[in-house]
Amino acid sequence: MGIILNPQYVVDNEQSTKAVMLSIQEWNQVLEELEELEDIRSHDAAKAGPQETLLFEEAVRQIQEDDKE
Repeated sequence: MGIILNPQYVVDNEQSTKAVMLSIQEWNQVLEELEELEDIRSHDAAKAGPQETLLFEEAVRQIQEDDKE
């Protein structure tokens, strides 16, 4: 899903771009996209690392032990 932005640029006397302005709605869309990208990168990093497998019964046992503490 792409977002449509309508940026406005702030320029100095030499017409060099100094800042960009977005509406609050556009800014919120940018933040949502960045959060989604962060989630994707975290997922990819987790999948790229070594994977430890655990039997379901063992996982349940460990969770129950943690709950007792």
